[in-house]
Amino acid sequence: MALDAPLGIVMIRGGMITPDYLRAVQYLSPAFPIGGFAYSQGLEMAISTGLVTDPTSLQDWIASQIQHGSGRADAILIAHARRGDCDELAQLAYALAPSLERDLEMREMGRAFGAQISGLTGADFPALPLPVAIGHATQGLNLPTADILALFLQGFAAQMVSVGVRFIPLGQSAGQAVLADLAPVIFAAAQQASRAEIGEISSSTIGADMASMTHETLEVRIYRT
Repeated sequence: MALDAPLGIVMIRGGMITPDYLRAVQYLSPAFPIGGFAYSQGLEMAISTGLVTDPTSLQDWIASQIQHGSGRADAILIAHARRGDCDELAQLAYALAPSLERDLEMREMGRAFGAQISGLTGADFPALPLPVAIGHATQGLNLPTADILALFLQGFAAQMVSVGVRFIPLGQSAGQAVLADLAPVIFAAAQQASRAEIGEISSSTIGADMASMTHETLEVRIYRT
């Protein structure tokens, strides 16, 4: 760490942590109060039916979502919302939802995210699905889109790991090991999504989509999705 960095800027390995970077970390942290702890994107169903039972299967599930499923699709939406028509992207996001619960998740978390941003900035924030809301809120941050996407996907993975830790259950150390091993996957996916055209959005995580569709049939549920 350089000791001669300008006041308010910390130099790390030739780069900079700026106020905008810290704001992005705040907005995209699992601790940002938008109710993320209440959603599992079908992972609760996968655990209940024995598809996810240990650290290896949990890591595979999350990696698939990031590389080929909702994580990737949401990252592409964020990238384009940082520079495009958010109203049009919002309609696309809703159309891409594979289940009623996923649609609900995007709407409710997007609404909560917008309310928090409005409270922080004093500006009216439109009702948008979560990925589009994140892109809209970060338009004014002077950060590369790939960095925003990496922080988003890190938070996404951390939330899914939290579900696994609590519901499989796993130990905290095992959960942290899963998250650490996902770092290269997160980094690569963020780089790719930052360059993707909007027409490249797709999903091939059929098991996760089916889990989100059938989750509402569980008689006892901890999570909303």
